[in-house]
Amino acid sequence: MTAAGQSKRAWGAALYHAFGLGAAFFFLAPFFWAFLASLRPGPEAQQPPLPPWPTTGISFDTYRTLDSFGAGIWQHMANSLLVSAGTVVLTVFVSVLAGYGFSRYRFPLKNALFILVIATLMIPFQSILTPLFIILAKLGLNNSLVGLMLVYVTLQLPFSVFMMRNAFDAVPQEIEEAARVDGATDFRLLASILMPLVMPGVATVAIFAFLNAWNEFLAALVLLSSNDKYTLPVLMTAVRAGRLGAINWGAVQAGVMVMTIPCLIVFLLLQRYYMRGLMAGAVK
Repeated sequence: MTAAGQSKRAWGAALYHAFGLGAAFFFLAPFFWAFLASLRPGPEAQQPPLPPWPTTGISFDTYRTLDSFGAGIWQHMANSLLVSAGTVVLTVFVSVLAGYGFSRYRFPLKNALFILVIATLMIPFQSILTPLFIILAKLGLNNSLVGLMLVYVTLQLPFSVFMMRNAFDAVPQEIEEAARVDGATDFRLLASILMPLVMPGVATVAIFAFLNAWNEFLAALVLLSSNDKYTLPVLMTAVRAGRLGAINWGAVQAGVMVMTIPCLIVFLLLQRYYMRGLMAGAVK
């Protein structure tokens, strides 16, 4: 390679890394801003987060203050974790079975039923809140975390079924036929042979289900009425409103960090599958 070519390649690499660093700073700066603002002590935490870093020392008072809202931060976090984890488990379980059925089995009105499932994505969630409220009341699940979890699962299923059907479609049928020749039962075929192959789709469904359930606010506010059953997004409205109109900006930033950290952990644990699953769903 000539000297001009090496110079051009070096400049290209430098621009590539500079763009990457700029993009990383753009996305990470708000998190560092919120984290630094959450460490400001005492009266300093009551002031708007400018400058964003603590100027009179570091303190965790804002996190202790956050625990004084509602039933306490641990109770609301436990509620959010319970609802989000249950939503992920049920959504993955149902969407895997439904996606496998739509991908591998033939039955009457299969395509029409699949289009009907996908068409529900176009229905605004706010328009069905009242029917959902009535159904939960009929089932005795009103003001219940289980009822809220079932609502979240219902909202996640159209997209999740679409993703899992595409994931199963991408698996060559020859693998399934070879497993059946070796005597694999339907359960073993799905659990041992196909599940490792569709794991990117499962991870994508799990991430979307967790993030949507963890951050959802309106349904939790409408369908829950007990203070001790509210989830974290509902708690954050009380923190943002403040007491007697006085907003504790430090508690707000501490709440942002508490809301963000579980999402980052879930994404980091599943991110190696996430892109492959998302791309598989995009090209179908």
